Amino acid sequence: MAVLATPPLPIYLPSITSTATSFNCRPQSTTSVPIRSTPRCSAAAAAASQLFTNETLTIDKSSLNVAVANSEGELWAASCLRVRSFYSFQPSFGIEDHKRYLTEREFEALKERVTGKRVGFGRVSCINATLPVSQVSGLSDDICSAYDGEDRVVVGTLDLNRCLKLPDEITGMKPKGIGADFARAYLSNVCVAKEMLRNGIGYTLVTNSKMVAEDWGVSDLYVHVAVDNEPAKNLYMKSGFVYESDEPARQARISTNIEVIDKMGCAV
Repeated sequence: MAVLATPPLPIYLPSITSTATSFNCRPQSTTSVPIRSTPRCSAAAAAASQLFTNETLTIDKSSLNVAVANSEGELWAASCLRVRSFYSFQPSFGIEDHKRYLTEREFEALKERVTGKRVGFGRVSCINATLPVSQVSGLSDDICSAYDGEDRVVVGTLDLNRCLKLPDEITGMKPKGIGADFARAYLSNVCVAKEMLRNGIGYTLVTNSKMVAEDWGVSDLYVHVAVDNEPAKNLYMKSGFVYESDEPARQARISTNIEVIDKMGCAV
């Protein structure tokens, strides 16, 4: 694992830390809003559902919206995207029930973090990138949308976490001194729908997260990246992150095993 970081500058720069490589950078501004309930999946999204082709879709960037999730419906949609992005599934009996279980588990954990009830986490915001249902040519049945007013599909998501460190991951080295823990934040669960890759959604998400972090008073933003994940490393470097440190291979394997066991719903 490696960690990336940015040196202090008079203007904002993003920070990143990764599960293998750690990156650090500096942020810029927006505010989070309280979570309020809305239905989990919209009828429009369900009605429009159909299988995606293998081709990457080109989007109208003027219709892309990136904002802090402010409803349970948005958190549920983010959880759906994370399960389809972070897991591989083979067709089998009961697979849909298993996907539902994983999504509900991520949803409950995400709610805990965002509402400040998760031990070890301070302030957490889920940031989503969305597109109107009407402007997406095909919707997979495992992508959800539930928004007030206009139905929008979550096509990218990440978490911005202010905490001493993420469980079993490297603690960023910057800043130092009294109050340093409150001036440091981490990105996690960064993903973009595979059909929407190469549209700049990841870059837009990271840029927005830096603005939110700056509004929190964060000076150094981190992300952990697997050493062999070149596309992710390129994204973060383009976003202003710099390499900070590596996690030893043995520790990276242990962290990965713990993460996989935890995601499978087993006791750790």
